[in-house]
Amino acid sequence: MTDRLKGKVAIISGGGGGIGGEAARIFCEEGASVLLVDLSEDAVAATAERVRAVVSGAQVATFAADLGVEAAAYEAAEQAKAAFGGIDIVINNVGIRRYDALADATWDMWDDILRVNLLSYASLTRAALPSMRARGKGSVVNVSSCHAILGRKGMGAYDASKAAVLAFTRTLAWEEAQYGVRANAICPGYTFTPFHVQRAEKAGSTRDELAAFEPPCVLGRWAEPKEMAFPLLWLASDEAAYVTGATLMVDGGMPL
Repeated sequence: MTDRLKGKVAIISGGGGGIGGEAARIFCEEGASVLLVDLSEDAVAATAERVRAVVSGAQVATFAADLGVEAAAYEAAEQAKAAFGGIDIVINNVGIRRYDALADATWDMWDDILRVNLLSYASLTRAALPSMRARGKGSVVNVSSCHAILGRKGMGAYDASKAAVLAFTRTLAWEEAQYGVRANAICPGYTFTPFHVQRAEKAGSTRDELAAFEPPCVLGRWAEPKEMAFPLLWLASDEAAYVTGATLMVDGGMPL
């Protein structure tokens, strides 16, 4: 622990998942106060409990909400300000997946994907900006995907939403620089999260079988969630004070 986020307040969406949960733990270890937001009340409560168990004195609060609904973003911002006095960091990490070819993707499916994977980022950021602007400094870090840049079959709407996140990030960086607010994105590759384990088990595979799969990247292995959380930490911290509008590939060296 080096207090890299001492005195800062962070909102982490998707806080009940693998990457969000590890970010919560590491941010609290580094001195931040954290509001975790997730659709699942049980998941976000379990994450907060794990963080408190391993980080002495962790300042962590939870808010269960559907960020696909615009008003939930403003409620989350108010929760963070009420609990901790303001907002310095937003980690937009919530996301949903659909496994449809573009030829089969319905309007409603596109609507679901974009509401959560893009519009939640826009609304949570917008809700937090007044507090960050008032403080004269802030950091927004958006979790995109390596497939925002790399092509593949079968998840076109998801990948398009993640590509849109990168454009959103770059424009936000230009618009908010005058207020001291930075915006960056990371593009994770294959990450061994509970989501993937549960999906594999539903398909009849075991956790060990999934772990044995070798992703098509230079490093040839799955990432652990903490290997995504540490880049989030760096971009959120003042160590990255001269970094904005950047896309950081955290994908083990996926081939272009």
